[in-house]
Amino acid sequence: MKKFWTSLAIIGVCFLLGGCGNKKEDKLAAIKESGELKVGTSAEFAPFEFHTLIDGKDKIVGADIDLAQAIADKLGVKLKIEDMEFNAVLATLKEGKVDLGIAGISATPKRQKAFDFSANYYNPPQKVVINKKDAAKYNSIKSLSGKKIGAQKGSIQEDIVKEQFDDPQIVSVAKVPNLILEVKQGSIDALVVEETVGASYIAQNPELQFAAIDLKSSEDEAYAIALQKDSDTLKKEIDKIIKELNDSGEIEKYVKENTALANKSTEE
Repeated sequence: MKKFWTSLAIIGVCFLLGGCGNKKEDKLAAIKESGELKVGTSAEFAPFEFHTLIDGKDKIVGADIDLAQAIADKLGVKLKIEDMEFNAVLATLKEGKVDLGIAGISATPKRQKAFDFSANYYNPPQKVVINKKDAAKYNSIKSLSGKKIGAQKGSIQEDIVKEQFDDPQIVSVAKVPNLILEVKQGSIDALVVEETVGASYIAQNPELQFAAIDLKSSEDEAYAIALQKDSDTLKKEIDKIIKELNDSGEIEKYVKENTALANKSTEE
């Protein structure tokens, strides 16, 4: 009887407190309480996130960084950027070491099983980058059949290569600049990359160009912000902010301004 009443008392306390061990953490409230928004990114994806020198100091900038700053400002907290390889961003988010993943991430069905995602904030066309000397040779999907095609490791571009090319030899590398170098050197035949990102690198490397190849695009390739599972209140607030920024044209402005900044940085 004593054990019965003890158990009943524990149940009562759990009920009053909203559940023992089952209550979801309010991640939005936790961020506001900490006073800091920690964002994981991979800063070698111009114009969305990249390094540049400002007043002689290295700084991470980009359209995604501007978006992250806008979110932090609207939440009334400080922004802290954590730079890492792209394929580590989601792993770090899952471990709870960052609050958000903002790195040109696409909310694929596979990723949605492990993470929550915001509304899409940018839907980029996908392009194929080749060496100019190969323009006549690589001008169709069929012409790249069985060829070495690069894609950033862990990115949506890996899936595009697998799904849209015939028998490709996929070369997955963590950093886009390394893939650009491989196209220049001829160690890979082509590279699939988002159009704005590709345009930035082509501006820096005049021996490269976009191939006259049309790739299929879908909503799965649009960029969204990754959150930990069960981030309901945080997702709702971020979706609201994204809508405001898109409706006002701010996100498109971020992309254009940082494309110009990325090109200017390389010229200097």
